[in-house]
Formats: sequence, C-alpha cells, structure tokens
Amino acid sequence: MKKLGFRFFDITDYEQEQEYLALMHKKGWRFVKFYPPFVFVFASCEPEEYIYQLDYNKEGLENKAEYLKLFADCGWEYITEWMGYSYFRKPKSRANEDEGIFCDDESRLAMIERIFKGRMIPLLAIFFLIIIPQLFVQRNLAHIPLANFLYHSYIVLLIVYIGIFIKFAVSYWKLKGRVR
Repeated sequence: MKKLGFRFFDITDYEQEQEYLALMHKKGWRFVKFYPPFVFVFASCEPEEYIYQLDYNKEGLENKAEYLKLFADCGWEYITEWMGYSYFRKPKSRANEDEGIFCDDESRLAMIERIFKGRMIPLLAIFFLIIIPQLFVQRNLAHIPLANFLYHSYIVLLIVYIGIFIKFAVSYWKLKGRVR
C-alpha cells in the first residue's frame, strides 16, 4: 500500500525533513520517492525506528557508484536523489548512538557550503539578472494591464527570494557559530 505525504521543506530545512521521514517510518510508512516541490511517496512497512539522512553532493553523484558504495559500507541504504540531494536511511538498531552521515558541525557546514554553491548561486543569478531588471521594466509599463500584473508578480517573487536568502543566511551563520 502506498501513501502520499505533502510537506514543503526549503534547502535549509534538511534536518526537519530527516525528522519527518523518520517519524513516518516509525508510524509504518517507509519513504520511497520524492516528487518536487512537496510530494513524498511512502510504502507501508512495519513500524520501526530509522535514521534518515540527506546529503547534498553533486560531485559525489558524478561518481555515483563510488559515492553510494562509501555509504553502503557504513550501513546506509540509498533511497533516491533529487537535484543533488541524496536520501539515505539506516535502522536505528544498527546505528551507533546519534549516528549520522555528518559526525560533526564542520562536515555539516561543508554541506551547507555545497548547497550555497549548487543552489543559492543560481538563485542569486536569477534574482539579479531577471527579477530585479524585470521589476524596473514592468514598472515603466504599468499602464498596460498585463505589465501591471507582471510587476506585482515580480514584487511577490522579490519578497519570496529575499525570504529564502535571509533564511539561508541565518541557518548558515548559526551553523558557522556552532563550528567556532
């Protein structure tokens, strides 16, 4: 039996996403697949405590066989991937206390830096090369109904992007503070 879960996690919410997947497994729903932007597919299973981990490593996926073998050798089951994120799980009964893919804050910070390079830099490019210029273009054409609609749409995008940037920056600086 299959079940769909609808949750949205942004790129800095990987820990909350891991907790959600572990909770669903504990309730008898094993994570199977992810359909962007917020659909999780689960299969019925025996309720059991599992540890779920996400890794963002596009470079690792370029050498996928070696990358997955590294995790398999440590007992992690590969589930799926999406846009550079890889999903892994391991039964809690076979894990060391508080075991995770990342053993310290420095390795978590390295993943956040990989996310910045792989996901935030393209968002910044879109923001500065498309959204900001289009705001000025559409504002100058505001007397045209479609341009007025587009202007307001770009304002909404501007607010969303600023929110994403602020949330990412706060998460990054909190983690960086823990590392120091």
